[in-house]
Amino acid sequence: MKLATYKDGSRDGQLVVVSRDLSNAHYATGIASKLQQVLDDWGFMSPQLQDLYDTLNAGRARHAFPFEPAQCMAPLPRAYQWLDGSAYINHVELVRRARNAEVPASFYTDPLMYQGGSDDFCGPCDDVVVASEDFGIDFEAEIAVITGDVHMRATPEQALDGIRLVMLANDVSLRHLIADELAKGFGFVQSKPATAFSPVAVTLDELGNAWQGGRVHLSLQSTWNGRKVGMCEAGPEMTFHFGQLIAHVCKTRNVRAGSVIGSGTVSNKDWSRGYSCIAEKRAIETIEGGQPKTAFMKFGDTIRIEAKGRDGQSMFGALAQKVVNRYG
Repeated sequence: MKLATYKDGSRDGQLVVVSRDLSNAHYATGIASKLQQVLDDWGFMSPQLQDLYDTLNAGRARHAFPFEPAQCMAPLPRAYQWLDGSAYINHVELVRRARNAEVPASFYTDPLMYQGGSDDFCGPCDDVVVASEDFGIDFEAEIAVITGDVHMRATPEQALDGIRLVMLANDVSLRHLIADELAKGFGFVQSKPATAFSPVAVTLDELGNAWQGGRVHLSLQSTWNGRKVGMCEAGPEMTFHFGQLIAHVCKTRNVRAGSVIGSGTVSNKDWSRGYSCIAEKRAIETIEGGQPKTAFMKFGDTIRIEAKGRDGQSMFGALAQKVVNRYG
């Protein structure tokens, strides 16, 4: 099934069930008003939502209405935690190669991950609000999952069983702030503004055979200012699958229902497939020509991120955002 959260003026919005083709929706109020309620009682509530989903797809839902992505908040507008990995080692290799740095051997066996802000996610059509172009504004096209409860010391296989929903993410980075923050030895804060998510989150069965080995085997399309810049395959080159990423977190603590785990920038060794973040394009330019040529995003720029299923239809809906300055 496919789930979304509509804006209603509150912090957590209203849960809606969305048809498979993303044409229609139906409020889930009779079952649950918020997605977190469903995640907390998945075994009881998800079958009821599935029944509504089936009715909606059959055209028998009496109170269906046209689905509008612009009315969506993030599927889970705020979460208990947001953890973003760097599961595509090719991305790490490129960025480090561009600055003549070695990739530590441990990076191939132990996932990179940071914990970001989860109190203020953005909807798929919300503006990317930044105070200055000098910050080095970059998009990052990613896959993300929402979990149920996963216990401490869970194996990667057990962790896979804890995945409830899959969605897309734009993990915005302010590249010119990152170096100084990391130099402090305490990780990202100011360089990672609010993350945005796709209009809908989908259950694993919706992915069909595109869900294999804890990976989403679909092409992730990134379109910057109307020009397609990335058509990256999300599945084959994901070094650490989502079960491994979740298990990494669970080494010393429980992961509770409503946690969001990101894949990191989707990246391919075949450069002809383009890029899922500008930093990677700049790294390639540096490797090839000694210096980057592509500038980071400017105010007024747009970014669209989408993945289509095997049938050619949009699986999660599209993130379609504009970079704006409200504080300059």
